Amino acid sequence: MSRFNLIDEKWIPVRYHDGSRGELGIHDTLLHAKEIATIEDPSPLVVAALYRFLLAVLYRALEGPTDIDQAKALFRSGIPGDKVVAYLEKWRPRFWLFDEEYPFGQNPHVPKKEIEPWTKLTAEHNATSNKVLFDHIDTKNPGTRGPSECARWLLTTMSFSLSGGRGYYPSPSVNAMMCIPLGRNLHETLCYNLVPENRDVIGTDTALWECEPALLPIATPKQMVAGYANLYTWPARMILLEEHVSGDVAVMRFVAGQGYDSTSNSTDPMQPYKVDRTNGRLPVQFREDRGTWRDFDSLMPDDTELAPLTIQNALRLAGGKTKLMPKSVLVLGLRYTPPNANVDFWRIERFALPKAMAGNRSIREDIRQLLAIAEETQKSLWQACRSYARDLLSRGEREPDKKDISGFVEQMPTSPWYWSVLESAFHEILREYSLERDPDDIRCLWLKAVRNALRQAWEQHSASVSTGDAWAIRALVKAETSVLRKLKELNTKILKLEPQEETT
Repeated sequence: MSRFNLIDEKWIPVRYHDGSRGELGIHDTLLHAKEIATIEDPSPLVVAALYRFLLAVLYRALEGPTDIDQAKALFRSGIPGDKVVAYLEKWRPRFWLFDEEYPFGQNPHVPKKEIEPWTKLTAEHNATSNKVLFDHIDTKNPGTRGPSECARWLLTTMSFSLSGGRGYYPSPSVNAMMCIPLGRNLHETLCYNLVPENRDVIGTDTALWECEPALLPIATPKQMVAGYANLYTWPARMILLEEHVSGDVAVMRFVAGQGYDSTSNSTDPMQPYKVDRTNGRLPVQFREDRGTWRDFDSLMPDDTELAPLTIQNALRLAGGKTKLMPKSVLVLGLRYTPPNANVDFWRIERFALPKAMAGNRSIREDIRQLLAIAEETQKSLWQACRSYARDLLSRGEREPDKKDISGFVEQMPTSPWYWSVLESAFHEILREYSLERDPDDIRCLWLKAVRNALRQAWEQHSASVSTGDAWAIRALVKAETSVLRKLKELNTKILKLEPQEETT
């Protein structure tokens, strides 16, 4: 018996403009997008997966946009509700979460013996073979979860499945940043991210629910992406939820799904890219040892076309008008280290987009230079920390092992303090980038922020060892040479930009 149709049932978590929250079905979410502020869920993976799902529905319902003119028309006039309703009604039988023939996003051919607890749907909870720190759910007796939650987690398997053994291929775009420019309402956000697609590609594109469930085992283990809708609903896992007598889900059938043929060099519209000398064009990934803001220049469009297509499209829709610019950009996703099938971490961060991006001037190079100043200054701090560690460990009598020095430096809070102070300053700098502001003024402000962060970080370290023994104080005095040299250099640069201001 068919139950829980995603078109009408309440399962998509939204926040309204007055701050209240609710859940809606696909129909009401898309047709009332201007009344909704944003998609909101505690899991960044669910947030990204829901946006990608709604975009896939729109690509298929509108059969476009195929060019920037169509995209601008949608942005100005709104999403044509008649096309969305007609599409949803046409495919209504494919949106039942529980159905004997076409369960949404699932495969009824998964063997009955391939049983897993519901927890395997989500990276936040324990699975039988992968454990999550601080999660105390017993996978042998996990309890049940409602259809709404399971539907959301089902979508995350399409974009965030990891590689593993026994032919478990990863989702096409799993291990990289995803960038979602946000508008004043959900309508604007969807339009910003509805990147125009070639007419020929649109014609061959398809969403998962439009396809017949694959027979198992899969005849072709890896396939190329057909289009954006196909990419956003990729069947990386073959799943069949088993409905509990309560109407919830306790267990499911679960096996490996469709592999992605990466030789196609297809681009994920939400991802920034970089050019690697050895491997060519690669997506920018999160790094555990550095904040996302330190790679912010990769989000800024320029002639290289490496910035996320979503941000580039948003700027084209704004047409140089700051009031039509995205208010901010969500950067979210996860990081894992293949072949290990455990998530290292996931993130969701929000950045203001500089208003200067509404003009013709590219600010990617400006941002890159500011970040380079911060990185270069940190090297001086690292040299000071290394000198301090070496001299403290040697006690003047021996040359300590390099691993001991590195280990000592890594546990010092000096560099984390430096980056922490600079992160808040960087967000302030982004707000300074208006069309009217002189870039030299912004550069001067940043130099001051870097100088102050360096000074504060070293003063914190100095205060922590000021009551130490003679060896520690001697090592401190010797080490601070590189810091003082860099402070002098920064002061000189600030004086050139602002000659009348006292910088000591």
